[in-house]
Amino acid sequence: MKRLFDIVSSAIGLLFLSPVFLVVFIWIKLDSKGPVFYKQVRVGKGGKDFKILKFRSMHQDADKGSLITIGGRDPRVTRSGYYIRKYKLDELPQLINVLKGDMSIVGPRPEVRRYVDLYSKEQLRVLTVKPGITDIASIKYRNENELLEKAEDPDKVYIETIMPDKLKYNLEYIDQQSFMFDIKLIFRTFKEVILR
Repeated sequence: MKRLFDIVSSAIGLLFLSPVFLVVFIWIKLDSKGPVFYKQVRVGKGGKDFKILKFRSMHQDADKGSLITIGGRDPRVTRSGYYIRKYKLDELPQLINVLKGDMSIVGPRPEVRRYVDLYSKEQLRVLTVKPGITDIASIKYRNENELLEKAEDPDKVYIETIMPDKLKYNLEYIDQQSFMFDIKLIFRTFKEVILR
């Protein structure tokens, strides 16, 4: 049932949001040099790597430094990228990942291999389900970049404080997941994005 919902909702979403895709596509091309889409290897269900798709919100090759975006005004983020990130428009192409079967609409956000290698045996349980576009941790840590901006060592704060807390929420999701709970999280996500 979850997979059927993912296929139908991602297909409808891509069709319904095609005008938004077109506007963002043009905006990115006019704002900075480089491709419109950004691909990054993330770890999916069963520990398998896949390429997550996003609208590019940073200058080309900006990810060759830190993997963490710091603050709302990270100098690596383009002018269009600031707004694309603020309203989570950069995540929309992941509907393609959902349609392909790499991801689900709702599920733990996928991490890069570097951070997954730090997971404990219990934390690795998040890899028993498909990663998602939204989850409890995404809602709780919607302003994660601003939190990291205040840190003296953002990478350390992420690894030692934020990541374990996010994984705690992810494990809670796995233990109580249901179709109705997924629907509830989708509406909570829309509420957070639209009202903030």
